[in-house]
Amino acid sequence: MSESLVLVLNCGSSSLKFAIIDSSSGDQVLQGLAERLFSNEAQLIVKIDGEKTVYKINQADHAVAINKLVAVIRGIEGLSARISAVGHRVVHGGEFFRASTLITDQVIDTLRQVEHLAPLHNPANLLGILAARDAFPTLPHTAVFDTAFHQSMPAKAYIYPLPYELYIHHGVRRYGFHGTSYRYISTQAAQMLGKPEADTALVIAHLGNGASVAAVEGGKGLDTSMGMTPNEGVVHGTRCGSIDPSIHEYLCQRLDIGIEEVHDILWKQSGLLGLSGISNDCRTIEEAAAKEHSRSQLALEVYSYRLAKEIASLVVPLGRLDALVFTGGIGENSSLIRAEVLQQLRFLGIELDSAANEHCIRGNSGLISRAGSTAALVIPTNEELMIAQDAAAFIA
Repeated sequence: MSESLVLVLNCGSSSLKFAIIDSSSGDQVLQGLAERLFSNEAQLIVKIDGEKTVYKINQADHAVAINKLVAVIRGIEGLSARISAVGHRVVHGGEFFRASTLITDQVIDTLRQVEHLAPLHNPANLLGILAARDAFPTLPHTAVFDTAFHQSMPAKAYIYPLPYELYIHHGVRRYGFHGTSYRYISTQAAQMLGKPEADTALVIAHLGNGASVAAVEGGKGLDTSMGMTPNEGVVHGTRCGSIDPSIHEYLCQRLDIGIEEVHDILWKQSGLLGLSGISNDCRTIEEAAAKEHSRSQLALEVYSYRLAKEIASLVVPLGRLDALVFTGGIGENSSLIRAEVLQQLRFLGIELDSAANEHCIRGNSGLISRAGSTAALVIPTNEELMIAQDAAAFIA
């Protein structure tokens, strides 16, 4: 199969992740990160064959970071000419996009219409698209949406029990996220199970700093834990997940603060960080819990309990369960979290293989349940490869 290099861009509010990937083989020619954008500490980190180079780009925005990246790429003999497409991660596509799409001026206009649905992410995604189109005007650019995968959900799963006019006129509904990861994992899980993807019923837990769970049948999303925003569902690193909505009003009154300050508490000071009081990093919390730090122990208990409840609820739309799959930074590396969750899900017929569970960390995938029981799998995700493959599909 011939080489098809794709530049993959993932713009966050103050960062830019990137990679140049061979969409055929999955090999990464180059990867890196522009971080701390808009500050004096802004820098571009480029990794090639394990060698890391850091470029200072003080006060850079996304456009400056992309232009510096382009300069680095063009400084590597022959590399720029080998890039055949650019793939962009876009967090929110609203109801407009059910699949990845070639970026046109009309698509950009539509993205501007849904910016309000993801005000922290979509404006940055769009900045990256515009800057990259200026840098690579002759290449096809593709938008790959976190939300597109979940557009297959039935209305009973995505409609909130609010006045229906709020959905019709303001788009208030469940959208779901991490869709690119779910699409990749669904295919990989079917291969590991030795079944056609069309005949699989999976619950997939994508657990990172942002965490979600999805019910996936035949490669299609039936329901998911994240909602209109990425702050519904399970416990996250700094986000609270699902809570009583009246807590917003209560905090405003009791603390004499505005809704913006409440938003800051629920999005940036809650989750594992708020519970443990020390970190949003699960590794740090597990180390502290092992030393009998009580709030870290509580954080892990709450995280595992609420995750187990969410997983169990998402078996309902499936009607059966072929496998529970763990992915994402925590899902792929925390054997402790997986063990705690599976202990609480014994009624689903999953029996943990402790040795296999301990083996499946640091990139090792595999079955972590005992033979004869309902399957539990660990599969490292690869969203960048999915974006590259989607972008490559538009080259023709």
